[in-house]
Amino acid sequence: MARIAVIGGTGYAGRHIVAEAVSRGHTVVSVARTLPAERIDGATYVEGTVLDVPTLVSELEGVDVVISAVAPRGDMLGKLRPAIAELVAELPADVRLGVIGGAGGSLIAPGGERVVDQPFFPEAAKPEALEAIGVLEDLQAHGGRRDWFYIHPAAGFGSYNPGERTGGYRVGGEVLVTHDEGASFISGADFAIAIVDEIETPRHVRERFTVGY
Repeated sequence: MARIAVIGGTGYAGRHIVAEAVSRGHTVVSVARTLPAERIDGATYVEGTVLDVPTLVSELEGVDVVISAVAPRGDMLGKLRPAIAELVAELPADVRLGVIGGAGGSLIAPGGERVVDQPFFPEAAKPEALEAIGVLEDLQAHGGRRDWFYIHPAAGFGSYNPGERTGGYRVGGEVLVTHDEGASFISGADFAIAIVDEIETPRHVRERFTVGY
């Protein structure tokens, strides 16, 4: 069993990951700037922020995997990319880092353009998408021994469209995962399954990948 820390563990993606990991018997620490009123039995909750990496690293001593489920929006816009870069530098070398990005950085076809660069992509969402892509670019450029993975959810992933747990998902490499009718979606619960599967059986070492139905 792994010792897993989820930064942003009370958010939409984070709380699903915490729940899935706990259900499989892992030791899980949920990190957020405020402690939630409702908690998942079996998880440990601590106050912390990726904007204070030295304190965060001390709080996470002994973990095997750190998952960043923090979105670069609101007061995190412009701050998440440098914070993740600092986290990469400061975590112990044997800690694996997983980062949840957005759909905007995935490709529309193998070797094709990014989703964020398509005419249909909302202008208001571009700053967040581009910062998330910057985090990926920093990971790809990092020459150290850090093991990491980066995951793009489907386009229709979010609390506005929670869906249900099916127990299944598809991996699309760098390409946005869509079903036969062109829609791109994955529920919060099934997205969490993909994350914990990757933790338990690493298939994307220093790679990004997409998930959806």
